[in-house]
Amino acid sequence: MSLSHLASLLPADAALVVAFSGGLDSTVLLHQLVSWRQTHPQARLRALHVHHGLSPNADSWAAHCIAICEAWQLGCEVLRVLVDAREQGIEGAARAARYQALTAAMQPDEWLLTAQHLDDQCETLLLALKRGSGPAGLAAMPVRRVRDGRVLLRPLLDQSRQQLEAYAQQHQLRWIEDESNQDARYDRNFLRQRLLPTLQARWPHFAEACARSAALCGEQEQLLDELLAEQLAGLTHPDGSLHFPPLLQMSETRANALLRRWIARQGAVMPSRAALARLRQEVMLSREDAQPCLRFGDAEARRYRERLYWLPRCASLRELELPWRDRREPLLLPQQLGVLCAQSAPSALRQPEADEHVSVRFHAQGYVHLVGRSGGREIKKLWQELAIPPWQRERIPLIYYNQTLVCAPGLFVTREGAAVDENGWQAIWQNNNNAGEQK
Repeated sequence: MSLSHLASLLPADAALVVAFSGGLDSTVLLHQLVSWRQTHPQARLRALHVHHGLSPNADSWAAHCIAICEAWQLGCEVLRVLVDAREQGIEGAARAARYQALTAAMQPDEWLLTAQHLDDQCETLLLALKRGSGPAGLAAMPVRRVRDGRVLLRPLLDQSRQQLEAYAQQHQLRWIEDESNQDARYDRNFLRQRLLPTLQARWPHFAEACARSAALCGEQEQLLDELLAEQLAGLTHPDGSLHFPPLLQMSETRANALLRRWIARQGAVMPSRAALARLRQEVMLSREDAQPCLRFGDAEARRYRERLYWLPRCASLRELELPWRDRREPLLLPQQLGVLCAQSAPSALRQPEADEHVSVRFHAQGYVHLVGRSGGREIKKLWQELAIPPWQRERIPLIYYNQTLVCAPGLFVTREGAAVDENGWQAIWQNNNNAGEQK
């Protein structure tokens, strides 16, 4: 097995990270990259080992990977993860935890290399058939993929496990065997142990044929991506939401193709045809005054003012109250909502009285009286007037003096909180979406 496949895929000065389990596949890949780097000394190479904690042998596997990397003069970092199988099952949850940990540990300029091979590609296509996937699912795994600006590379996709075993024996490599790979309760193991040997005994080139089918499906998907890109861009707002009414005038086939590509841009798992039908009926076609919410794993689809939003599921902050005892210090908000800072501002908020405690909450009700406006305004109507979607209304920090709402940073100040002299202050909400907003 030559290294020509690496030369065609890798720039000479590449910064590479290998997902190194210590098994046959990743051991061969890492060894090949070590050999390749000998003729490309300007390249950077290191390994990441994910410790799932699912096997009693997990610690010894990590130690094996570290020892191999030390022998090959490579850095190896062990990433420990917790696998929650309640949502996706063990296989899906472990895979999600693994990729999340790997990408979080990477530097911005690094490429991630994984060791899936030809037999894995065949298994992936058969599993997609079992799920009833369309062309996107049947396209299986591409050799190269860019997601969120990161390059994921699978250099071994055109090589069989038999070829990898021969390479490992030729170079006297040592690898570990994961005992869970023998458990036929897992779908992939069932295919590997029970079904594929029979198919390949009858049709020796079955895996190659599956790979060709996957590649053809990938080409068809790429063509659709190109044909629909302009239309999808015209329907997508800068915040990522989708203007959906035009989809209701299209054929269901075209509308679903656009929806799938919009959902793919969110980095989400592709929903089934039945799930897309529910999205259309329960969200897009819901009555105008409804607040529909359809759950998709750890995300949810919502609708607001003729737009679809794809959002991460978050715990409610409705009952949370955060005391802000020392406004000289920033107040860290939950769920990565940023921080609140206080600054002097003569015309914004009055200073609290001695018996008034400053706190931050995420829920308000009743009427509010705003500075510069006559009469009161129901808080629900105010949010509508400000075009704040319902799910965002309880993620906006609200400043309270005791039980009195005094402001929503960047949005409004109430009469009860308005500055009365030159000794005023303002709350500045800094987060990824509205850094610098203030009132």
